This record gives sequence, C-alpha cells and structure tokens, in this order.
Amino acid sequence: MSMKSGKTAPYLIELILRHDPAKLGGDDVDIFSAPLPTFFASEPTGPDPATRACRHTYVLKPLQCELPHVDSRPDESTRYEVAAFCSTCRCHINLVVTYRSFKSCKRPCPSHEYPLHHLVYAAGRSTPRQRSTENGAAEDWTDRHCFECTSPTCSAKVTVAVKPPRLGREYTSLLTDQSQIRQRAEREINRHPELSRPIAIPEPLTVLKHLKVYITDALNTGLDKKFPANNKFFLTSLGESCRGLLQHLGFRYVELEEQGEIRPYWNLPKVIQHSEDPVYREASSTLLDDVEKELMVLIEQRPFEEKQRVKVTLDFLSTPALKELERCLGSLDYDKITAPRRIIDLTADADPSYAGLGSLGDFSDKLLIFAYGRQVSVDSGNASYYFDCLHTITEQRKSEQLETKVAMMESSGQVGMKDLRRAYEYFGLDINDKTLQDDHIIGVFHSRVSDAPRQEEDMRQHLRVIGMARQSDTIKAVASNKLSTYEDALTWLGIEDTTDDEWVLSYLTIRLGEKNADLETGRKAIALIAEKRDSALLRRWLLTGSSEDTTMDIGQAYARLGIEDRTVDDEIIVTTFQIRSAEAPAQSDELRSALQAIARETGSSRIMSFLDTGQTSGKPSSERPVGLENIGNTCYLNSLLQFYFTIKPLRDLLLSFTTFESEITSESIKNKRVGSRRVSLKEVERAKKFAFELQGLFKSLISAQSTSITPARELARLTLIKSSDEEVYRRKSITSIQERPSLGEINGAPVQGPSGPPGVLGAMDLDTELVNDQHIDNGSSDSEKTLVEKLPAYNSADTTMQGTIEEKWKPDNESGEFFNAEEGGKQKQQQIFEDKENLPPSKQELIESPSAHGQGEPLEESSPSKVNEQPLHTARNREHDGEEDTLMINGVPPTPPPEIIAPPDRPPPVPPRPQLVEEKRAIDELELGAQQDVTEVIGNVMFQLECAMRPLGVDDMGEQLDEIKQLFYGKLRTHTEAESAHRTTEEYFADIKVNVASGPRDIYAALDGAFDMQEVILKDGTFPQYASISHLPPILQIQVQRVQYDVEKKRSYKSDAHLTLRDTIYLDRYMESQDLTLLRRRQELWTWKDKLRRLEARRDVLARTAVNMDVSEMLRLTRTWVEEFVSQTGEDKAEVEPLCEDLTRRAEEAKAELDDIEASIGRLNEKIEGQFLDLRNLTYRLQAVFIHRGTATFGHYWIYIYDFTRKVWRKYNDGYVTEVKDEKEIYEQEPHYPATPYYLVYVRDQDKDDLVDPVCRDVPPHEELPWSLPPEISVTDEGTDSNVQW
Repeated sequence: MSMKSGKTAPYLIELILRHDPAKLGGDDVDIFSAPLPTFFASEPTGPDPATRACRHTYVLKPLQCELPHVDSRPDESTRYEVAAFCSTCRCHINLVVTYRSFKSCKRPCPSHEYPLHHLVYAAGRSTPRQRSTENGAAEDWTDRHCFECTSPTCSAKVTVAVKPPRLGREYTSLLTDQSQIRQRAEREINRHPELSRPIAIPEPLTVLKHLKVYITDALNTGLDKKFPANNKFFLTSLGESCRGLLQHLGFRYVELEEQGEIRPYWNLPKVIQHSEDPVYREASSTLLDDVEKELMVLIEQRPFEEKQRVKVTLDFLSTPALKELERCLGSLDYDKITAPRRIIDLTADADPSYAGLGSLGDFSDKLLIFAYGRQVSVDSGNASYYFDCLHTITEQRKSEQLETKVAMMESSGQVGMKDLRRAYEYFGLDINDKTLQDDHIIGVFHSRVSDAPRQEEDMRQHLRVIGMARQSDTIKAVASNKLSTYEDALTWLGIEDTTDDEWVLSYLTIRLGEKNADLETGRKAIALIAEKRDSALLRRWLLTGSSEDTTMDIGQAYARLGIEDRTVDDEIIVTTFQIRSAEAPAQSDELRSALQAIARETGSSRIMSFLDTGQTSGKPSSERPVGLENIGNTCYLNSLLQFYFTIKPLRDLLLSFTTFESEITSESIKNKRVGSRRVSLKEVERAKKFAFELQGLFKSLISAQSTSITPARELARLTLIKSSDEEVYRRKSITSIQERPSLGEINGAPVQGPSGPPGVLGAMDLDTELVNDQHIDNGSSDSEKTLVEKLPAYNSADTTMQGTIEEKWKPDNESGEFFNAEEGGKQKQQQIFEDKENLPPSKQELIESPSAHGQGEPLEESSPSKVNEQPLHTARNREHDGEEDTLMINGVPPTPPPEIIAPPDRPPPVPPRPQLVEEKRAIDELELGAQQDVTEVIGNVMFQLECAMRPLGVDDMGEQLDEIKQLFYGKLRTHTEAESAHRTTEEYFADIKVNVASGPRDIYAALDGAFDMQEVILKDGTFPQYASISHLPPILQIQVQRVQYDVEKKRSYKSDAHLTLRDTIYLDRYMESQDLTLLRRRQELWTWKDKLRRLEARRDVLARTAVNMDVSEMLRLTRTWVEEFVSQTGEDKAEVEPLCEDLTRRAEEAKAELDDIEASIGRLNEKIEGQFLDLRNLTYRLQAVFIHRGTATFGHYWIYIYDFTRKVWRKYNDGYVTEVKDEKEIYEQEPHYPATPYYLVYVRDQDKDDLVDPVCRDVPPHEELPWSLPPEISVTDEGTDSNVQW
C-alpha cells in the first residue's frame, strides 16, 4: 500500500494508545509508519500480533502541558502540547500540534467541510526507533513520528514523541527488589552501628514512598533544601547503593562542617520554574516530574497486602489524557453512531476496512464518507482499495446513507480492488504492470472474444471494470459496446475511412448476420458515419431502411400497407405493418418507409415510439401491465386506478365483491357509520355501483388483449364526483332556463332568437346546508345531528309549506320503513336527505345558475322566511327619492311578474330530461370532477368502498370496521400539554400530510413535520402538542402538500421543492411507546431542531442582505469604497482610518461568526440525521409515487409503481406502461419545470409480497391473425376498448 494514505485524528489517537515501541521485535512493524492492512491473504494484514504490547492508559502531566482554551481558535502562533504517562507501563508521550503560516490556514480543522484532521505521515521529519537492546538504567531514546493535515484550508502539523520510563529496569529493580533492599539495609546497619536497634528491614513500598517524598518536596518548594545523609530512614531505604540514581535525578552529595564535625548531606534537586510560565521547560524539571509520576505508578502497582502492612496513603490524583488528546486534535465529540464504540483491534487479524479508511468503527456514516473521500483525494492510485473498504463497511452496517454513497460511486464508475484484480487475472494480465497500454488490453479482449464468443458478456463486464479503474474512455466504449465517435463506428464495422458509403451498408449486413444482432448499435454506427461524411445515402437508409430515394406520400403509404380507412387506430396500423412484414420479409424496408410516412403525416407518438423501440402497445403480454387511456383530463384518475389494481388484497376483494358487499336493510343503513357520520341509502347504493364498475375495470385489466384500455365514463364519474357534488349539480340543472334559439351566424358572430318568457319557480327552497351532502372529516359530528341542527327555521307564515314537506315524505302506512313514532323528525330528515336529488334548488343555487336572461335575485334580508322563492325576473322595489325604480334587463323593462300563486301541496316532479341533455350533464360532471385534487378523489374512493362493504364490526365510537380500514387506515394519537392536564386524543388517518413549501428536504425531515412538537392555540391558551402513531396500516400513504397561497400576489402556487425519497424508511421513531427513552430522544431532537432554526435565522441575517451579498463582504466593500472616495477627493486618510479599521474588524467578526454558524449547523444536521439510525424494526418500502408536472392550476399526472417480485419500476403514463431504465427519473429532479412527487405509498416490508402484485394478467387465447388482410378494416368504439374486426 502507498505511504500516501492518511489517518483521521480519532484513528491516530487509537494508534497512540496502541503504540509500544519498547516491545517491538526485530521483524515487527511500527503501526505509525506501517502500510494499511489489505484484503488479500497473500499480503500482510497489518502489524504482527503483538499481545505483549501495552494498551496504554495515559494520564496527564499538567505542568508539562499547553492545552487549548475553551472555544479558542488556532492561529500562526498556536502550539498545543499534551504530556502524559501510561499508568500501566510508565512510558511517556508528548503530542505537539502547531500551525505554520496562518496565511495558508484559512479554516483550521474541524470545519463544516472538513470535520476532522486527516493526517498523512511525514517520513522525512520522523525518527522512528527500533526495539532497544540497551539494558541500562536510564534509556534515553525517543520514538518520534510526524504528520501533516491534508485539508487545503488547514496547516496543522502533529508530532507524536514516545519515550520509555525514566526509571529503567536497573533503577526499578533497585527500588522494588526485596532481596536488594534487604542486602542494602543490612549493609548500612553494619556500617553505622550507631543506628538504634532493632531496625525493621523496609519493604519496597517504603523505599518508593521515601524517594517520592524527596522528589515531591523538591518540586513543590523550589528551594535549595538538604537532608542528612546519615538519616536512618534514608540509609535503610536508599543508602549508598542508590547514589547513582540520586545523582542521575539531580541530588547533590555534600559534606558540611557543623559544630566542629563534618556531616554528610544530600541537597535536593533544584527546580527552575518561572511564575509567569508555570510549565516545566528545563530538562531537569521534566525529569523529576516524570519520575514522580512513575513512582506513583510503582506504588499503585504494589500488592494489596503490602499496602495494608505499610499503611501508606497516596493521593493518586490522575486526569485521563484522552479528552485532551481529542481536544488538541479537534476530535472531541466527533459524530459517532449510536451503537457502542467499536475499537479497531490492531493485535489480531481483524477486518481491515475501518483501518483502511484511517477511521474507527464508531464513526458516523457521514464521517466514514468523509474519511473515504480524503483517502482517495491524497492517494488516488489506491482508490479501488478504499472503495473496497467502504463497500465492506456498508455491507456490515446496512446503512442507507452508505448504500446510497456506494451506489453513486458505482454508477460513476468506481470499482473495488477485489473486482479489479479478478478482471486483470481474467485476461491473464498483471495488475502491477505499469507498462500496460489501453490498446494492448483491448487487443487481448478481442482475441478472447473471438476464441470464446459465448463468454463475450462476461468479458465485457471485466473489461468495463478495468476501463473504469484506468479512467479510460476508450476501454469503456469497447466494453459497453456503445459507439460515440466516427472512429468507433469504423472500428465496429471493421472498415476504413476510405470505404464507400454503399460498401458501408454491405459491411453492416455482414456484421449483423442473419439474426440482425446488434441492430441498434449498427444504426448508431451508420448515423455517426453519415454525420461525419454528410452522406445523403446513409441518412436515407436510416430514415427509410433503403439506400434508394423512395419517399412516399400519405396516400401511397396507406395503400402500401393495404389500409383503406385512414381513421383506424394507431394500434391497427402498427399491427398491419407487422403482419405485412411477416408475410414478405424482403419488403420490410419498403413497408417501414410507409409506416414512417404515416407517422410523419399524423404526428402519431405511438407509431413513432414503435419505430424507435420496435415495441408495440398492441401486442398483449401476460408479463406486462395494461395502460389506461385518458378520456379527458383524467390522468390522475388513471394513476389512482392503476395503483389500486396493484394492491392484491383490494383487487381480490373487488373481484369477489359479492362476498363483501353491504346489505341494504333499514337496520344496516340505520347503524352504518363511515367517516364519523351516518351514511344514507342513496350513498350505499351509489357506492355499490362504484365497486362493481371498479370490478369490471379490474377484470378488463387482467384479460385485455391490447396493452391499453379505456375506463368507462361511468366509473370515471363515480370516482371523480362526490355524491354531494353530484346532487347539487343535478339540482342546478333543473333550474337551467332554455337558451334563446340560435339563428346562425353573420360574419362569425352568433345571432340569437327572441327571449322566451320568464318562468315562475313554484317550489320551496331548503337551506343549502340541509341538502348539501358534504363528506364530513373524521372527528366531526355525525350527519344525523347536523341535519337536525340545520333544519330551516319556520315561522307562522310558513306553516302551510311545513305541512307540505311533511305530507310529501310521510310513508303510505304508519309503520313505514323510514318513519316511526320513536324516531320522528330524525327519520323524516333522513328520508329527505336520501331523496334530495328531487328537491328544488336552493336560493344560492338559483343565484349561481347560468341563464340567458339574467340571474335570480334573493329575497330581501328582512324576509321572514328562508324557504320562500321568487321569480327569476322581478321588479325590485327600492326606496329612492320616494320613487319606484324598476330593474332593467337587456335595456328594456322586464315582463311584469305574474300573480303570486300559493305553493302547491307537494313538490313539483322532476321534469324528464332529453337524452342529449343527460349526455351533456354527464360530460359536464366529468369536467367538474377533473378539477378535483387527487387527494380529494382518493378520499372519495375510500369513502365509497367502505360504504359499499359490509362491516366486520364497529369500534367504540360506532365507526364501521372493514377490510379497507385494515389496509389503509392507521391511528394517530395527539398529546397536548395543557396547563390543567395532559390531553390525549386518538383518531384514524388515511394518509400523513407532509409539507415542502419551505424548501428541499428529505422524506424523514418532511415526516418529522407531522409529528414534531408544535404550539397550538386552544380556547384556554397556547400549548405544546405532538403526535405519535398508535397503529400503523400495512399500506402507508403520504400526501405531499405542494399547493400554497401567496398572500402578496393573492393567488395559489405550486411549490416545486425537491423531496428526497428513500426506497426504505423506518417508522420506529414516530410510534407511540411506553418506553420513555424514545420520547426523550424525540425531545432531544426537537431541542436540536429549535436550535437549528435559530442558527439558520441568524445565518440568514449574516448571509442574505438586500444587496445580495453577505455582511462580511458588504463591510469589506464598504471599506474599499471609503478608501477610494478619500483617495479621489483628497481628504485626509487619517480621519477615516479608524472607520476603515472598524469596518475590517467587523467584517472579520461577521465572517468568523458565519463560519461558526455554518459549522454548528452542519454538526446539528448530522446529529439530527443520526438520532434514530439504530431504530430499524418497522420497515416500510416505497411502492408507488404519484408524479405531477405543471402548476397549481394545470398539469399532468402519472405514477411509478415498483414490482417487488421482478425488482423493477414501471411508469404508468395513461395508455403507456414502460419499465424505468434509470431510477434517477424517480429519485432525482430536473432543474427546470420539474416533475414532482405528489403522493407516496409505502408498504410494510414483511408483507410486501402479499400486499403488492402489479402484474396480474390472464389473457384468454384468441385466434391467430390471418396472414393476409381483407381489403376492409372497420373499427368500433363503444366508449371502452377499440375492437378490431377482420
């Protein structure tokens, strides 16, 4: 491996904790300078197992450290140093971080772009030491390793120096070997008989304690102190035998005359320390400090029994050095995965993937991607090795973020070292041969292909890998069998540049062979040559299939195909072409020219598609879904119907609907509640009709013998129009006044006949609230209550009419089905509700009804009755100067109103409608339905399906339970923290609504908006509220709310913000749980998001000014302008110098603040993204994506549906169903006029195979088409499928 590879700061710290140069053998590898481990058994896998090495536990030496201040930023004078010792093996380490000229250090690590130092080994400045052979008392070697940060914005240099213990083996033995201590004590007792007896032989702990006391005293006092050399405790513990050790430590032996006697003393070492700089700088001081720390370790390591006997009390105050190492290297609190820290085991044959990236196993996915990027950046020659590392980690973690990164790298051509080696070995090439040229590799490939043509595809795959690794466009072009240049085309055909155009076509015929293999590649080659040579002959061949000039007109084209009726369907034209071509293969080029002529003349996209792809939508297939033709602005209806067809439980239910349909009895209707309200008999009957229409469509989709069918208009009407809209529309149609007859046109202007007489509407008007059967949202009051509360208020003047209403709806016998004494008015009202299509229009409807004469006028506000009506045209009395002002219509006085007639004793019958009027009404209703939003239609479908089905039971609120609720409905629990108490409510949901109005976001961020804590306004104040899912449906639907309202422009608009989709999501984070840990994690996330919002707001202030530049740049330009102004005007520069300096300072402060905010935002986003990565139990897979391209008022819908069995996405675009070749069209977004997801469907992963079955085909056998066509072809269109009759 290359020595260019780097190490992230956390990984370097891990190496520091493992590095033990004192234990290296002659063949051992230094882990600082060793190559990274590899994946191949024939090569070293890293350092030899070093079980004898110490796993260091470093403790700070505070008086030798220079640590960074809190929130400090490095500059050119910055120097950090961590001095520490190991509390196990007593070795010492010094880590020094410096920065060279700050001019090249614009943004030291960590930063948003470079969250960690990435350090490469500086071999030229390093002095690694091999294993020492010294056995001396004081080993003085230093093992020094240097590193430099690879970030272009950071100039950090790191030096790691490791030293052995100051007390070597000889000195340690002198202090702790019991036999040496005994001999020394006995010898001193014999030499000094004046010592009082008995004197106990000291234990090692006592010896260590006494020496530490002397050293500590020297360090603490800093004075020139001394102690008697004949002190009995000193003599028995240390004595003359330790003279060499004491002198090494700086003790000085002196003899002083006192009271006429010469007395021996030991002077304590002199410690030099400056008050303004408390850090030990002198070698003698650091030596004593080191030895004191080592003595503490040796004392701590003495046996427990010995400590009890000596009764030593040692205040072993130790501060772990790990945190300070991380602070100095900028890796404190780096982003980790939530799983426990994974330490790379460098003492075993471990998975080398993390080490290969210079990373640790606890790195977050984002940091791993960063480490991978830095390794490739500094060591691009081994990019394949690093990709293997990342790929292996991805397979272990099964992380979406890493999987996405790997997939992107693979799609961009990155290959792994394993695959690359296999590819080279496949062709018998040496991967390490630097002399290999592209031409030689391609030559070997062609040679192999000629020898084993059946293995061509495998060979191309291996060649593609080599081409990607070598970044050779030439090799990749050969491997992909795709042509991009003129030279490629010549090579593919095996011809020269001088080959004549006609011979080019001959060579093409030979190259393709009898089976026309690689026809598309051949056409590409001819196109490249035609463009290069500007050859009319080759272009004509591409267009017509013939080199001769055989241009046909449209008449000749139809005649050549034998089609007399030019109005036939495109499918029939294509089918005819196929049959003719099969009858006479030699004439296929001429027949193709005819088909091209028809396509040019008619502009048929279907025929053009067939000419381009060779695929026809007229060929039935049991392996391909069937499309749905658009019958007028019904693209989203088609998308919705296709989606429902792919849901296997729903499809099976509808295909056997008679088993599930609702009974129609007074008792069943009376108790049936859907959508938190009672439903009427009419609604149930309509819903059952809808279900059977949908059943018919599903059967057609299964058995259709063409690749597209046309939905019935009745199904479209029932799907698009809600029952309430339908009834209102019908009642409005009753009020339509016959238009004035047309007398034709003069110069294009219509001439109308005379107006008819104004009509008199002799019927009562019920309140619109009564007759409008609006679908009530979940949680609203039921329909029965609503109807009772909204009955019209009658006064004494209306008693006649009130009696009339009661008379009309009273059943023939007193025990009628819909009326009894116990229910009284409620049942009466229910009957009115069910038959509301026979009610006359309300006043509001009269006002809104179109008319050739004008519009109806409502009653005056003072009218005492709300159920009166008046003629459409009236003379309206107003008080104006005491005179009566008559309303003018079309410039002439209106016809005087007829006499007011008393209301009849029953409502008038609905007049019969002519068939043409009925057809027009149906078309108008369909156009009205086409204006509905797709989510409204989904709600209508769900409501009708539930109405049509018999219940499985009811819930606590009386709501119907059925298969639809089981499939599509979940439950949402809302928590409100009110002052008085914690309020909890639970309700059904059919979809989760997410918002992308504020800008691009990930699907998780969008979902968070539906469940995060927010402030809600209640009657008694504003309180925090959040939601959780208490029950998840198998099929989860997500509505993307894109239509917003612009208050300033006073119009609606569609947000095209990109929503990043994931094929797999995990919903554990949103679930209701008794585990408070999950709630705490959600609360922590909400805190981060709140902080993030504040930071982003502040960033916007600093980065988005009115002059389209950030504050820092604005201040710098202001200073420049001031300086230029002073220079041009000749003003005194000294006067503005303070202002310029202040502008510069403020600009730097603004820039620094903005950088800090960006870094903080980055860290917060990473935390937010990783908060729930470990929660992956509730897995949902993306199954359908509804797409819309257009504005808030118009556009086009289609849908993508995933086939889990065949692992393919299909695009359902009205009558066309095609497989998606590149998933980018689903997951990525075009920059201009983009197609955007509007509605998403995820299915439970464990049940996906039972829930989703997109291809359900059972095409019945049919007679083969004749090989000769009769002269006449007729087409019938019954409003559904086009039927070809031969």
